[in-house]
Amino acid sequence: MFVDRVKIEAIAGRGGHGCMSFRREKYVPRGGPDGGDGGNGGSVIIVAKKGVNSLAEFAHRHHIRGGNGANGQGYGKHGANAEDTIINVPPGTVIIDAENKIVIKDLANPGDSVIAARGGKRGRGNTRFKSSTNQAPRQATQGAAGEIKPLILELKVIADVGVIGLPNAGKSTLLSRLSAARPEIADYPFTTKYPNLGQVNIDLDRSFIMADIPGLIEGAAEGIGLGHDFLKHIERAGVLVHLVEPMPMDQSDPVKNYHAIRNELVQYNKALGVRPELIVVSKAELPGAEEIVQQLKEETDGEVMLISAVTGQGLPPLVNRIAQMITEHRKVLEAELAKAKSDTIAEAQASE
Repeated sequence: MFVDRVKIEAIAGRGGHGCMSFRREKYVPRGGPDGGDGGNGGSVIIVAKKGVNSLAEFAHRHHIRGGNGANGQGYGKHGANAEDTIINVPPGTVIIDAENKIVIKDLANPGDSVIAARGGKRGRGNTRFKSSTNQAPRQATQGAAGEIKPLILELKVIADVGVIGLPNAGKSTLLSRLSAARPEIADYPFTTKYPNLGQVNIDLDRSFIMADIPGLIEGAAEGIGLGHDFLKHIERAGVLVHLVEPMPMDQSDPVKNYHAIRNELVQYNKALGVRPELIVVSKAELPGAEEIVQQLKEETDGEVMLISAVTGQGLPPLVNRIAQMITEHRKVLEAELAKAKSDTIAEAQASE
């Protein structure tokens, strides 16, 4: 089961109570205080872990609890600290404060982590209150309660390539031909109900991750259908492959369909409008496919490829072109990152 949005409650553990105790030993008439501190409560920590692909674990597990710290004891014995509760989520999971709708942290990369709820502090035993003026303190503090945080975990699929287009454009078929992924394929709209990921091997040393994004429809940016649920997964893709069906089942105009989906992307997130895009006309075996290629070239003044996932026509050149675009996109990102660091250093030096 693929789950990409859940609401949970992170409940950190309570700190252990401090102990009020006095030393009682034979031949030690005035032993003094010996109450130990309690232990710290366990925190709830969320970690992005490679290999975890869904939030399905939390579909029916809404309360994540940290352990309570142990209470202090006499003879100066401190209570044990509770272990933190660590939950693993897929890379690309965004942690959101459910009450204030504020993003706490974006766990974009494996190993990224965040303390979702911090454990309560330990209570202090009466030994801590001994002083020259208070030789026999009769006070100890209780452990503090742990934090309780209602959270939303939202997964945005991370992929090098996002395959987009109208329902039945052939996205799942293309993914199944290029990778080992086996998404459900049928001749009815919205067969794909959640993103499917597959690794496409270029050669022995090179590969990329491709995501089959469920079909979009006009009005998706306003939430029509499952628009927002689908569009959020496109944000992570570095390169977009826009599949256009030459003969849609509803007899609509393929070129208008292309512009409609582009419009939805820009309305949802303007940054998607400048994301590297490769237009691909699918189902080359159908009559009129080559004419649609020419029309799209004239309309967009961009690169348009013709393929058939059924016959295999055009697939090797498509994979090579995608790999080239990914490399170019990464170089652009690295240059932007280097410039941002350089600007930050320059600003810091100027302020000095």
